[in-house]
Order: sequence, then structure tokens, then C-alpha cells
Amino acid sequence: MKSFHSEDSLYKIIEDYPETIPVFVSNGFPQMSDKDKREKFAKTISLASALMLKQLDLKIFSKLLNEAIEQHNGSVDATLNQSEKKDDEEALNVVGLLPCPVRLPLLEQFNEFNESYKKSHAIHINHELKAASMGLDWVQENIDGVEDPDKLPDLFISAGFDMFFDEEKIGKFKKAGVFEDTTGLGTFNPLFEDLNLKDPRGHYGMIGVVPAVFLINTDELGDRPVPQSWEDVLAPEFEKRVSLPVGDFDLFNAILLNIHKHYGDEGVRKLGRSLLTAMHPSQMVKSNRSKNTKPIVTIMPYFFTKMVREGGGMAAVWPSDGAIISPIFMLSKKQKIEKLQPVIDFFASKKVGEVLAHSGLFPSVHPDVDNQIDNDKKFMWLGWDYNYSQDIATLITHCETIFNDAVDLTREAV
Repeated sequence: MKSFHSEDSLYKIIEDYPETIPVFVSNGFPQMSDKDKREKFAKTISLASALMLKQLDLKIFSKLLNEAIEQHNGSVDATLNQSEKKDDEEALNVVGLLPCPVRLPLLEQFNEFNESYKKSHAIHINHELKAASMGLDWVQENIDGVEDPDKLPDLFISAGFDMFFDEEKIGKFKKAGVFEDTTGLGTFNPLFEDLNLKDPRGHYGMIGVVPAVFLINTDELGDRPVPQSWEDVLAPEFEKRVSLPVGDFDLFNAILLNIHKHYGDEGVRKLGRSLLTAMHPSQMVKSNRSKNTKPIVTIMPYFFTKMVREGGGMAAVWPSDGAIISPIFMLSKKQKIEKLQPVIDFFASKKVGEVLAHSGLFPSVHPDVDNQIDNDKKFMWLGWDYNYSQDIATLITHCETIFNDAVDLTREAV
């Protein structure tokens, strides 16, 4: 059932659904957080008109609003949690962070699977699959202080590197052989033909990736050539003119690690010097309307480029040397594989892959999914040899320090 209409005033939408205020605020309507300003401004403009002024896509923005409303109402989560959490030894525990644009459709499919699984196996699944915007701190609560693998959740899902490879966190259990990849995918999607995404040691499962691409403000570009590669973005002419997804922990860490792998400390330093501002991806699509110095390049998940309206002075560029990817990992406990296998099969399925690829533009590794991305598009992936030869958590900290120092020096020079 539709919650609102495009011709409803912003004021009516917020009065009916106050949980949408953060969506408006993070997408260029800061006055929505102030009651007095809402009284003056929001009553006189419809949602459709406001989005037209901001050059934001009505369909995608409405989807974000509806997600906020449904999460608040608990309409999906309540259905998924019809029974209370069970602590018996037979129950399975599934924990993870799902990318925000696909969380609701994935939960709806998981609900259907869960009902079928309970009927056929008579096993309860305790599950907490929350929005990735909550950050890894919430997942970490499930492992803090845990030394006994039996006390870990049975299956983890999340994008990113830091917690999964941190020897003080999940990494130590991986090293002890607690997890096993039984997704059963003999080959991955042809889009990734040359990347060798499958873990050769058989610990990590992978179900998809989050690619980072460029959004170019053509009005601000001037005489500069359009940056086509990551090396181009690091060039002096883009110093203090790049917006980065610093708050998007999984993707930003992937960017730092890949830049360091290819360009070393100096590359990370150049990336820090390039930073103009840190934005949430939903803010980046309207960065050309900033009153202050505007970014020329914004680096963002591919999904958010689809919020950009055609003819608005912003153009998406897929990096010629490859869109840096943050993998969506799945870790499954070896000792529970027999019970877990149907759950693993669900998340590794073509059906879930199509939700990732079609609803979120997060390419699936499933070989039979049409990712709707041209095969000539390249990806930049750290590689398993690199992942296993490095202390990834320490390297992330090292890169963050170099990056932040470069940012601070750039600010001082202004």
C-alpha cells in the first residue's frame, strides 16, 4: 500500500511519517529537521516539485522514504520475527548488514524461505539482518569478548574488509578454521571472469560486490580533461576538488586499500589532498548545487548514480582501470554446515543475486544472473593473494593515518 503521493506536500509527508525526516535531511533538505522552518517552507511545496528543484529522481527517492516508513513500522521485521528468539541448541543464528537499497526486498524473500525452512527442518532461525548504514559496530556486539566459537553467530553477512580480516575480531576465528565456504558456485559470473573472486582457501563465501565509480560535475570541470582512471583522480588538478564516501566504511576502506596497493603511501597521500568534502552517497548526487566550492569528482557506489537526473550537469564515469569493489562476504560456521546449508544456498541463489543486481546495482557473482552491466566494464579487486599476505586491519589503520594527515595539511594550507 502506498504511503504517500508525489503531489503531497513535504509537510504532510513528515507530519504523517516523522521517521522520514532523516531521509529528507540527508538528501538536501536540512530545514526539515527544524519545526519552525517546516511550518514556513514545507506546506507550500509538493514532493514532486521539491525533487524537481533538487534534480533528484522521484522513483528512487520515494523508495528511500518508503523504506524508512516500513522500517519504522516494522512491517517486514515483525513478519520475520513472528516468534521470539530461541536459545535452544538446535536454533541457528544469522547476523549481518544488508546494503540499504536491497534490504527490504531481501528480507521479504528471506521471510518466504524462513517459513519453508521451519516447516521442512523444524529448526528455528534467529536472525538480525539490519541496514548497512548502522555500521559494523552493531555486528561487532555479537563477537566482543567471545573466545569460544560455539558462542559466535552461525552465519555472518556484510560488505567490507576490516572486521572480517581483523585478527582481533572475526579474523582470528577464520584463522582457526571455524568457517567454510560451501556456496557451491563452481564458476562466478562472467562479468568477473579475470578476477578470481573465489577464496582459494575456502573460508569466505562471496555473493556480490559494491562498485565505486566517478560522478563528474561537468560545469566545474573547466579545461581539465575528464578523469577516466583512479590515477587521473590523484592528479594535482583535482586537489581539494574530490568528494569521497568517507562515512561509507566498507567502500572507503576498499578504496584506501586499492589505492595503497597500486600507488603506495604517496597515492593515499594524494587521495587525502584531493578531498574537498566527505559526503553520504545520497548527498553526492546533488553536490553540483553547493553554494561553496563544488567538487568536480565524487566517488560513490554505482547505485547512487541512478539518482542523478539527466541533463543536470552531472555525468557518471566508470573508471577505465576498474571500479574498485567492496565484496559482500558470507561467513558460515563449519560445524553447523549441515543445518546451515539451505540458508547458505538461499543467500547464494540466483534469486537473491537478481535482487542485488537489479534492485541495488550490486553485481552478483552468481553465474546465471544478468548483472545488466557491459562486459567491457572492468573491476579493481585486491585479490586473495594480497588479502592473505597482508595484515589488512593494520594496513587500513596505516592508510587512514596517512589520508587524515594529508587532509589536515591541505586544510592548513588553505
